[in-house]
Amino acid sequence: MNVNQHTPMAPPYGQPQPSYGQPGYGQPTYAPLDSGYPAPYAPHNGPASAYHPGIPPQDGRLSSLSFIVLFTRFKSIVGGVLCVCRPPASLQYNPGGVNMSAQQPSFPQHYGPPPTMHQVTNQMTGMHITSGPPTPAGPGYAPPPSSQPPTSHYSAQPQPSYSQSHPPASSAPSQLPPSSAPAGSQQYYPSSAPPSQQPISSLPPTSQQRFPPAFTTGPPPPAQGSFPPQAPPPSSQPGSFPPPSSVSSGQYPSSMPPPQQPPQSQPPTYHPGPPPPQAQMPPTSIGQSNHQPPGPQGPPSPTGPLQQPPLQQGMQTGYPPQHNGAFGQPRSPQPGYGGPYQGQPNYGAPAPTPQAQKRLDPDAIPSPIQVIEDDKAKTTEPFTTGVRGQAPPLVTTNFQVKDQGNASPRFVRCTAYNMPCTADMAKQSQVPLAAVIKPLAILPPDETPPYLVDHGEGGPIRCNRCKAYMCPYMQFIEGGRRFQCSFCSCVTEVPPHYFQHLDHTGRRVDCYDRPELSLGSYEFLATVDYCKNNKIPQPPAYIFLIDVSYNAVKSGLVSIICQELKSLLDHLPRENPEMDSVIRVGFVTYNKVLHFYNVKSSLAQPQMLVVSDVSDMFVPLLDGFLVNVNDSRQVIESLLDQIPEMFADTRETETVFGPVIQAGLEALKAADCAGKLFVFHTSLPIAEAPGKLKNREDKKLIGTDKEKVIAFPATGGMFFSSFQAESDQERFLNDLRRDVQKPVGFDAVMRVRTSTGIRATDFFGSFFMNNTTDVELAGLDCDKAITVEFKHDDKLSEETGALMQCAVLYTSCSGQRRLRIHNMAVNCCSQLADLYRNCETDTIINFLSKYAFRGVLNNPTKAVRDTLVNQCAQILACYRKNCASPSSAGQLILPECMKLLPVYLNCVLKSDVLLPGADVSLDDRAYLRQLISCMDVAETHVFFYPRLLPLVKLESGALPVAVRDSEERLSKGGVYLLETGLHLFLWVGASVQQELLLNIFGTPSFGQIDSSMTSLPVLENPISQRLREIIDSFRAQRSRYMKLILVKQEDRAELMFKHFLVEDKSASGGASYVDFLCHMHKEIRQLLS
Repeated sequence: MNVNQHTPMAPPYGQPQPSYGQPGYGQPTYAPLDSGYPAPYAPHNGPASAYHPGIPPQDGRLSSLSFIVLFTRFKSIVGGVLCVCRPPASLQYNPGGVNMSAQQPSFPQHYGPPPTMHQVTNQMTGMHITSGPPTPAGPGYAPPPSSQPPTSHYSAQPQPSYSQSHPPASSAPSQLPPSSAPAGSQQYYPSSAPPSQQPISSLPPTSQQRFPPAFTTGPPPPAQGSFPPQAPPPSSQPGSFPPPSSVSSGQYPSSMPPPQQPPQSQPPTYHPGPPPPQAQMPPTSIGQSNHQPPGPQGPPSPTGPLQQPPLQQGMQTGYPPQHNGAFGQPRSPQPGYGGPYQGQPNYGAPAPTPQAQKRLDPDAIPSPIQVIEDDKAKTTEPFTTGVRGQAPPLVTTNFQVKDQGNASPRFVRCTAYNMPCTADMAKQSQVPLAAVIKPLAILPPDETPPYLVDHGEGGPIRCNRCKAYMCPYMQFIEGGRRFQCSFCSCVTEVPPHYFQHLDHTGRRVDCYDRPELSLGSYEFLATVDYCKNNKIPQPPAYIFLIDVSYNAVKSGLVSIICQELKSLLDHLPRENPEMDSVIRVGFVTYNKVLHFYNVKSSLAQPQMLVVSDVSDMFVPLLDGFLVNVNDSRQVIESLLDQIPEMFADTRETETVFGPVIQAGLEALKAADCAGKLFVFHTSLPIAEAPGKLKNREDKKLIGTDKEKVIAFPATGGMFFSSFQAESDQERFLNDLRRDVQKPVGFDAVMRVRTSTGIRATDFFGSFFMNNTTDVELAGLDCDKAITVEFKHDDKLSEETGALMQCAVLYTSCSGQRRLRIHNMAVNCCSQLADLYRNCETDTIINFLSKYAFRGVLNNPTKAVRDTLVNQCAQILACYRKNCASPSSAGQLILPECMKLLPVYLNCVLKSDVLLPGADVSLDDRAYLRQLISCMDVAETHVFFYPRLLPLVKLESGALPVAVRDSEERLSKGGVYLLETGLHLFLWVGASVQQELLLNIFGTPSFGQIDSSMTSLPVLENPISQRLREIIDSFRAQRSRYMKLILVKQEDRAELMFKHFLVEDKSASGGASYVDFLCHMHKEIRQLLS
């Protein structure tokens, strides 16, 4: 826990928050920026949100503390944290009385009556999948094989054959689907019916028609082009255009029993490419499939991934079934699961047996694995940051960065690298404009950390008006005597000591000798003017506060902590590995009272001072409480040996928590230094004291309007729902070591400056804000990320682009005051197609998840979920309407760089924060919500879409290619490693070969594998060695130690493992990827119609 020596006591949020597009909201103005000028906010044009959060207190007044707290729960605990995070009544934050229960623009739940037969014929023409010329039966129609008249499984009446269902030719409006998908987009055919057909005028001539595949992306078209003639369909597939299926109103598709005969699979083609320069031109060719080849040719039957019989009026429909794939029987539906949206009481209930039902082929919808592997394949060169508006490789790709004027993507990632020029365009697209900033990120060994620049007593060179720091974007004029700020256009004199001549291009001749003129990230040494009270800061302190109540002692936690601290104190953070750390340490133990320890180096034994008046906390000693480790090593080690013995026979079960935090604060305040509190706490603080808590677990409130009463925030740090020394010790100690050793900045203040036209309006993370611009962080470590949202307050120019500068003022662990600067320039565009060409889906998901997880504090979870779905549908509908070629409404068309938005968004909706299962406690949800608020893009990516690795060909040395997160990708004879960023699961199939079991576990029998093991045996064979290397490398990439959990097929632990197979339907009611894609398609069509 990091602590400012002076907790800000000004009333939080004196000024109103930016308008969120809600009636009755005022239009406040910014506070002036450091002698800058005030500027009005633009109205908020953000998502048509069901809730409108202002800038929150972000964990209240005491969020200027950052906690490293170990919480364990015996019986039912809150984690003892809530008292810390809520400001006193006098400081309560009220976000302007936003009415969240007002009518919300969430998507409609019902879509009218079942379609008429005329509509059904329209649907059928819009959803063809196989290719071939029109048949004489009319555009898009063909009679089915007469030997197999399909029947509907929903109707007791006999169904007519297709020929009976067809309307006369005169009633079929010209229904040829368009020639192909738009370039740079993908077309999909979920089983949902189009509301209407495109007018014939928007289609190319019939002679050039070809029927689009289910997924198409294409290259930008030439100015003119025609379509190659089609070969006739194979004789075994007469008239191979399947009828569409329709969706019952307001329902997600439900699982159904499998088809009675294996239907023929025909994966559609898929060909990626950038969006077209001219939005209305279809591509001239369609690429070959990169999915699995079609199955063997079977008997004559309709083909394609959507096979359903025709519909009659009034008939209820559903979606085809989800297969279980690679092993076992197809899964039967799980009755009784409630759907996540209203209007679907029978979600998952068994349906009457269909005659010939076929579901959307999972291989025919966008695959995250395919996108990840494609990005790895095309990233062969180092990523140079000199090109403005260039999107970096994905977070899943290993690449080297060369800083040439923009910050590395390891420090800053943007949702869009082409920013809309106007607020109207941003509002129309609904693409969030945000950046995820990780100011103190650690770079890999082959990249240079930011240079430290010392400008002497005058301090860093800055713009006179907006106070932006010197950076590569500043323009030097008048022979180098003055410079013009790129952020506010103000002209500032160059100090004499900083003057340098310009070359023939107008650049300073020393440009490449100065990091601040040539690099995107660097540091300035701050002068005394940047220090609190104009005083050089004292070295920081770490205070360890250890719970010694009965629970803590009996669980073994106290002795584990004391033993570990003896060696850990040699690894406190330091600037120079050769030198000793200057950080001082102090020790407190507590139960109902607090025990302070004097560990002054001159003492032979430590002294204990007890404070029993917890209602009025004070620190009983100054000298000897915070000491240098090397000076007082013997006394400290003596104390750590004695603590477990002193409290071995304790019978005290009650603990306090609020006074513990207060004691740590007072100690740092008295020493006039910044620091960090490590609090090891094990039970609900029920003793009579400030901050006393009662159990808040109440499942009846989940999903109701009162849910927010129990969902207020908890503090950060590690959380163990029930600490077991044997199984949790390894993870606990590894996390503790990392937290003590990792680089950290203290007393940090972050400000984000932007060029004219946009402004930072909202911030997400763990911090405190006293005004609308300064983000205050008592402790900022190398793992913390802050997400910043931008809004327009004027027009942007395509020529100048948009600039952002993030400046973080902090005290280093050596006690030095520094400024870390990160600069980022992105392009601006006036065409929506350019915006959709250069977005980053992983960063958008990071923003949307933090936006939603903050929203659950003040709004019903359902409203938050609806808002997410609505915004995603608006993003994709805007692309379909404005950037895609005209095509059948039955096609789902996604922009190339956003084709994974639906699958990733579904993972966010199914997370334990937004859709908790029955076994997820409130503490678990509060912990996850806080954890994700500080995650960077790489961490949220693997958290929401875990990495599933089949352990095959390990002896080759290469990392196996991951598979999609679905049970049907698992094979009974395989072993799989699943990584979530918080957990590592090793899943072992029931039919694994004995040789593989012997190589990994040292036993040839599946039944003899010990499922409680948390580490693999060290065996002398290449497979065992390689697997342990992979696990170690996965752990090294993450900021938290991932405990290994062994899962045997059909074991109890498999339920938890399946929870992370996010493409499948979840036990708590979350939709499968296929079902959600169909639902999203329906939402998009609803918006377009």
